[in-house]
Amino acid sequence: MHYAAITERLAHTGGAKWAIHQRCRAMKAKGADIIELTIGEPDQPPDPRLFEVCHASMLAGRTGYSSGRGEPDLLDAIAARYGRRRAGVDAANVLCFPGTQTALFVTMMGLTGPGDGVLVGDPFYATYEGVIAASGAHRESVRLRPESGFRMTAEDLEAAITPDSRVLLLNSPHNPTGAVLDAAELAHIGAVCQKHDLWIVADEVYEELVFDGDFASPFDIPALADRVIVVSSISKSHAAPGFRSGWAVGPHEFCERLLPLSETMLFGNQPFIADMTAFALSTDLPTAARMRASYRRRAALFADTLERVEGLSPFRPQAGMFIVLDVSGTGLGGEEFAWRLLDAGVAVMPGSSFGANAGALVRLSLTVPDESVIEACARIAKFVEGL
Repeated sequence: MHYAAITERLAHTGGAKWAIHQRCRAMKAKGADIIELTIGEPDQPPDPRLFEVCHASMLAGRTGYSSGRGEPDLLDAIAARYGRRRAGVDAANVLCFPGTQTALFVTMMGLTGPGDGVLVGDPFYATYEGVIAASGAHRESVRLRPESGFRMTAEDLEAAITPDSRVLLLNSPHNPTGAVLDAAELAHIGAVCQKHDLWIVADEVYEELVFDGDFASPFDIPALADRVIVVSSISKSHAAPGFRSGWAVGPHEFCERLLPLSETMLFGNQPFIADMTAFALSTDLPTAARMRASYRRRAALFADTLERVEGLSPFRPQAGMFIVLDVSGTGLGGEEFAWRLLDAGVAVMPGSSFGANAGALVRLSLTVPDESVIEACARIAKFVEGL
């Protein structure tokens, strides 16, 4: 039987990247003692008030069809959030989606097509490859150098631009490394994008998990207002990944052009989840602050312990819920290191899941209790010493 070309483009962008995680879960289901440091799922529950609002909304009958753009109260809450960062933002600048991943997919489908290039920092979040390939576009790597703290530079970006380049997919705070771009770096990157007439799609899902200092965004630069789209959600900021509630914020024309695509795909998200999200965005909740403190502390615990292990070089993150280790000093690449470490009772993600420039790395999640971090460090040290 015949299948569409998109199935071929996406055939090698999915589950294989998460093979170690899947193997870990299968082993744990059979009773294996494994510390799971693979995926980035918050280890604390959402604020109880979110459940209360969601429940009350369902009981009030908010279980019907939604607007294709999003529920009015949620559109207003998102517009208010971003209007505090840049003047002139209103509900017409917003599209609502079930999670950042869907927002990214629709955005890429709306901005790119076959033959177009999408510039992405390498290492990159594992699903970026798929959302780029889905439209027929191709990924153009911008090397993120360890000596630059894995922060994209304007010089490296400009060197990677080709005649095909249409979009810069920018991720700050960055997954997997936890690197954070400051306002000056973003201004230089923005100037390059203006020079080459590039869209900037900014994935800012870790915005509220910056450990120290202020968060900066290309969205906050008025000169870039006609070319920046922000995608985000409450998955990380409010420890609510399973609710699938996200958005895209961009120019009015962008939203009008992409609205039919969004409506064709899903026609809005659930009204009761929209009500909960509007409450979350308009209420001062302690969830993000608690996670910041936990992840900062655990990142330091990992780094302080593992930097004393010969062969390992941890990179201290500035934000997010991960830390990466360069394991090349052990004589192993990240892929072999991760698979062999699984047999020693610790599951981590190999850097190869995050791009060609991450082959010497492994990524560790910070979303386990402190005592599990301490035990994981002991198991990792014992494993390395036994090589």
